Amino acid sequence: MPPGNHSSGGTIDAVAGRPELDEAMTEHEFRRWYYTMAEVQPFARRLGVSAAGPKADLVERLGARLAGRVHSSSPRRAAAPAATRRAASAQLEGPLTLETLIPVGQRSTQALREFFTEYVGPGFRFNGHMRAFLLAGEATLGDAITHWHQTVGTELPPQSASLEFNRFTKAWHAANPTGTAAECRRAWAAHRALPSDERPA
Repeated sequence: MPPGNHSSGGTIDAVAGRPELDEAMTEHEFRRWYYTMAEVQPFARRLGVSAAGPKADLVERLGARLAGRVHSSSPRRAAAPAATRRAASAQLEGPLTLETLIPVGQRSTQALREFFTEYVGPGFRFNGHMRAFLLAGEATLGDAITHWHQTVGTELPPQSASLEFNRFTKAWHAANPTGTAAECRRAWAAHRALPSDERPA
């Protein structure tokens, strides 16, 4: 079910019940809640865990540390499979239309830049929202243009949350076609403030 229109404008830190980061917490509790990169990096250093690399890798290392599992501290080794997946992904080539389906793993190519510039105008740029939208795939190029207009000028989420944010945005605007970008951002903040097992699917 697509996310609804949440009206809460509160921040994640203000949500009651979110535990402080502590070595005694369980992996399950740690993963239930959203913590920013600015919070998990110093926590990792306190636990003697490498704080380098993408947030997703850091969360994996911290989860393993809290559960007492051995986990590689090398972000480079953890990130290697992603490069393999990207290389194996089919990429769009011309001719392109508004109905062209975007494959998962699509990159921001020159062909797409020319296509989007033709429809959006010379002000088009590949920003973090668009790059994440393309990587997620499973939409049309027409959907991508709509997404660009809905998110251009809005604050970018942390890199590791970009894909999740763009999936949320796509679903939210489908459920709230007259909603504004500001309302969507408030809904996103309310969504991420919930523990993971209480967020709408």
